[in-house]
Amino acid sequence: MLIQIKNTLQPQFLEGLHLMQEELGYTLSEDGIGIEVIQRPGKLAVGLENGQGTIQFEQPIHFYRALGLFVEHAREEAAFYVEETPQYQTTGAMVDASRNAVLSVDGVKKLIRTMAAMGLNQLMLYTEDTYEIPTRPYFGYLRGRYTYSEMKECDDYAAIFGIEMVACIQTLGHLRQALQWQHTDNYKDTEDILLIGSEETYQLIDEMIRAATAPLRSKRIHIGMDEAHTLGLGNYLKNNGYRPRFELMNEHLRRVIQITAKYDLQPMIWSDMYFRLGSKTGDYYDTDSIVPDHIISDMPKEVQYVYWDYYHSDPEFYRDYIRKHKQFGSAPVFAGGAWTWNGIIPNHGKAFRTTHAALSVCKEEGVDEVIMTMWGDNGNEGNVFSGLPGLQLYAEHAYAKEFDEQKLKQRFKTCTGGDLDHFLQAKYIDELPGTPADNLMEANPSRYLLWQDLLLGLFDKHVQGRNLPEYYEEMAVKMQAHAKMNPKWSLLFLVYEKLCAVLSIKSDIGVRLKQGYDQQDRKELHRIADEELTELTARVKELHEAHRAQWNATYKIFGWEIIDLRYGGLLTRISSAKQRILAYVSGEIAMLEELETAKLSFDGGPSWGDDELGFCNLYHRMISTSTTLL
Repeated sequence: MLIQIKNTLQPQFLEGLHLMQEELGYTLSEDGIGIEVIQRPGKLAVGLENGQGTIQFEQPIHFYRALGLFVEHAREEAAFYVEETPQYQTTGAMVDASRNAVLSVDGVKKLIRTMAAMGLNQLMLYTEDTYEIPTRPYFGYLRGRYTYSEMKECDDYAAIFGIEMVACIQTLGHLRQALQWQHTDNYKDTEDILLIGSEETYQLIDEMIRAATAPLRSKRIHIGMDEAHTLGLGNYLKNNGYRPRFELMNEHLRRVIQITAKYDLQPMIWSDMYFRLGSKTGDYYDTDSIVPDHIISDMPKEVQYVYWDYYHSDPEFYRDYIRKHKQFGSAPVFAGGAWTWNGIIPNHGKAFRTTHAALSVCKEEGVDEVIMTMWGDNGNEGNVFSGLPGLQLYAEHAYAKEFDEQKLKQRFKTCTGGDLDHFLQAKYIDELPGTPADNLMEANPSRYLLWQDLLLGLFDKHVQGRNLPEYYEEMAVKMQAHAKMNPKWSLLFLVYEKLCAVLSIKSDIGVRLKQGYDQQDRKELHRIADEELTELTARVKELHEAHRAQWNATYKIFGWEIIDLRYGGLLTRISSAKQRILAYVSGEIAMLEELETAKLSFDGGPSWGDDELGFCNLYHRMISTSTTLL
């Protein structure tokens, strides 16, 4: 489509117009449809009448959403007029850059362009230690940390589109990687929590805050402080004795905001520690949790408290917790989740159910800022762009009081170049037949069936009688077709296809090995070892290659070594299993001890019944019962 802008625009918008041409599928040309662009307060609006177009907007980010809307409608309609009313002041994304996968600068720019088309105006890169502190050479060492110039380049790029990049760090817990070095002992409470009260701690935090914010325009900063479960119970307890942890939390927060004030910054923190400390069970979502009035009165009011919740499908739960957050005395921020952290496959069903419930209530309760988190727990085996449906969902809630599902699909096509239904169908790689709708129990069998040991078979009891090979073979065919129909995202669907191809053999091979062994069917065992394990090896190698290509197109290389080791371990264990089975079949060894033991149910949490495929998201729990952490 050819378009031309009829009036003079600021250089920022001219640069953005050129950068978005390929993204939105238009070309700037003097022969194109003429568009008059008007910046004024109020709704964003686009129209076309008698061959002349208009775009009206208030904030810079609204211009790029409006531009996409104009192109979208002008492709199909000779005349139209569309208005949208922003529902939130800020709608953003938070991308995990701390669990192996650190988005490359090109990856960040690609995400920024996509967010601009959607109309999302804030981006946080969650960096525990993956940013450079010049005076601390071990901080983020060999972890893919961002340099000052890289962060500034990303911030400059985001600013073109009116997207605010906000530093997002940790100043209490979640610092295991930063604290793994001996020189950190003086300011370490436990393995991942800083030592409250230590002047060395606050010198470090000062340097962290200065380094993280220096490349960015924004004066806002997320200083973390979530999930510090053992706060005050390590070196602090040894040195000072026990103190109420509510007091420690407020004391530490006050010290840190003295530092943010020094740099004229506006801080926010995750809110969960206050609720956990007020709960008898330490649960964030304990509705009986009580934060005492004297603690609330002592909580700094210049801090925003971020309510993160990726779990609930009941709107009334969100309403209750939002109102509890309002009692803290500052405007709360809500953070939901794209459910990108289950493994290679995102849980789109749960992401959509929880998001609909949460964002509808946020509108009703007047929450002005919402964030979609895109975590990468336990190695970040998935890809950030697999979460695009969740981001688009946030965008469509952000520009309409009442959500429109059909509009969501069309907008996704415009903003990403992908087919929403095809993206969402990936969820069925985990949401197997018999799984409750939308997988609210978070089952992720594609991950643990990929990594589990062939002979130990920790999850084998749960796959008996399911005919998973045929199911995954059909899913592989579907994903292959989706790769062809979504060429921009072929690397994403190719990994899904190769994963399903592996699972079409591996998902129940342990069950069949056990059956063959129990029945003394040496011929069948020989066939499995000679034919199926040979083919499985080839398919795992293909998945590994596809996964590596996807990673290299999105992330820095640091962290990939962890995924390489997982694939290497899998291939080695397949080789060992083949050798042991053939040794048994030939009579070289008298038994396969791994198959002598009856398989038990995986007793890994409340989602595991004998006939259920539940949730397991720790690699070391999938591969053996003899490991601690790998």
